[in-house]
Amino acid sequence: MVMGIRIHEAGGPEVLRWEEIEIGRPGVGEVRITQTAVGLNFIDVYHRSGLYKLTLPAVIGSEAAGVVEEVGAGVTQFKAGDRVAYAGVIGAYAQARLIAADRLVPLPGDVQDDTAAAAMLKGMTAQYLLRQTCRVEPGDAILIHAAAGGVGLIACQWAKHLGATVIGTVSTDEKAALARRHGCDHPIVTRREDFVARVREITRGRGVRVVYDSVGKDTWDGSLDCLRPLGMMVSYGNSSGPVPPFSPLVLSAKGSLFLTRPTLMAYTAGRKDLLASAGELFDVIRRGVVRVEVTRTYPLAEAARAHRDLEGRRTTGSSVLLP
Repeated sequence: MVMGIRIHEAGGPEVLRWEEIEIGRPGVGEVRITQTAVGLNFIDVYHRSGLYKLTLPAVIGSEAAGVVEEVGAGVTQFKAGDRVAYAGVIGAYAQARLIAADRLVPLPGDVQDDTAAAAMLKGMTAQYLLRQTCRVEPGDAILIHAAAGGVGLIACQWAKHLGATVIGTVSTDEKAALARRHGCDHPIVTRREDFVARVREITRGRGVRVVYDSVGKDTWDGSLDCLRPLGMMVSYGNSSGPVPPFSPLVLSAKGSLFLTRPTLMAYTAGRKDLLASAGELFDVIRRGVVRVEVTRTYPLAEAARAHRDLEGRRTTGSSVLLP
């Protein structure tokens, strides 16, 4: 038996239970890993609250790093003692787990476990957003919402390295300063500034090529108004709630806009794509292009406190749960 966080019903942080979990030995194609660090992400809140449905009871969490304990039949790419990491596979909030070997990536020796746990899901999200969904080019003006969050800080640094003019929204002056230190050219404090007006001012009325929006309901209309004609709206999160139904005619009226709702799981579904995405992420981390900020750590048993801080916008950068 190992300990982990499991939910038996959807709800608030109070439904997160620290309890014994039986996981057994690895089957064909599986690996058992001891987890050393677990990433905290807003998708965990969506799973806990029931916005994204799970079969209950369920161990939540989608990102971690650890060490291989045992491999099942047919697994040749890993052996006991290997350091590994993963993202996008539910079941991370536990001291140990079983996982399909083809969803793991080997950790480079100079990437620490807490960095990997903080960066896998958020960093590979930034990778597909900037390098695949809408490939950022030198000179592009882009808008990143929640620029001081986990994905935001990574994306700002990476986009700046790619030559973009990076505009970001934040909620406080402290977060604005943090975003600026991580490559955001123009942080906008939404508590006192109209972000649409500021984006138009910064871009001299042209608008941005792409908006990366993880906020959802509260920023939806404004995000569309920030785009230049033929611009792309990338809606990849719902921290303020899901976007309400709308008519596609809105996109044509605002300049023949493009809209996509991507997921990391789709972009890394194939083994080759997973390794390529993780490889590019590790490369920018190792070269110092991207610094991953682990600003808070919590005991895994205190996941409820971590969720309250995350939902209360009391966190910046990345937070890690320690089993």
